[in-house]
Amino acid sequence: MNQKTLIITLGALAVAINVIAGTVVGSLKIPFLFLDVIGTIFIAAVYGPFWGALVGILTNLVLGVTSGYSSIPFALVNATVGLTVGYTARKFGYTLRSALVSGFLLGIVCPAIGTVIAIGVFGGLTGGVQDIAVLWLKQAGSSLFASAFLPRLAENLIDKILSALLVYYVIQGIPQSLLKRPAKRGSKGAPHAAQ
Repeated sequence: MNQKTLIITLGALAVAINVIAGTVVGSLKIPFLFLDVIGTIFIAAVYGPFWGALVGILTNLVLGVTSGYSSIPFALVNATVGLTVGYTARKFGYTLRSALVSGFLLGIVCPAIGTVIAIGVFGGLTGGVQDIAVLWLKQAGSSLFASAFLPRLAENLIDKILSALLVYYVIQGIPQSLLKRPAKRGSKGAPHAAQ
């Protein structure tokens, strides 16, 4: 199997993992956890920002078809996951430290983007568990942005750090031959992101 076919195959599997994990966790209404970007983080860490962003976008398009259109606008958030992890892994490798840093960055950036989308498209309420906190904060006098952002921040910090760490440990258990990234033009070979 050539490298591009492998990436596309693993990318399709990553989309399925995102959809299934996100759907199961969402239906169980587990607080502070989504697990809907594990596949995106994996592909971005191993194969780079382009493939990670593509998996993120495709995940939300599939969720839009299977679970309702409300997931589609948040494709930008999932693409940001792919870009952030992909560029971090490209620069520093996907080490335990870079996984923690990526998870922390995602825990702040994702809810910021998601809040803007939630307010712009849905008026701040998206039908999730955090809507209770959004309404409570709004009633207590907080601005709409603060009311929508703060609950998402708490959830995302936990979810994204756990997701990034989970992917780090998964990558450690996968044969290195499967994780080799394609070589850049003009180079003798590129080390995989997990180094």
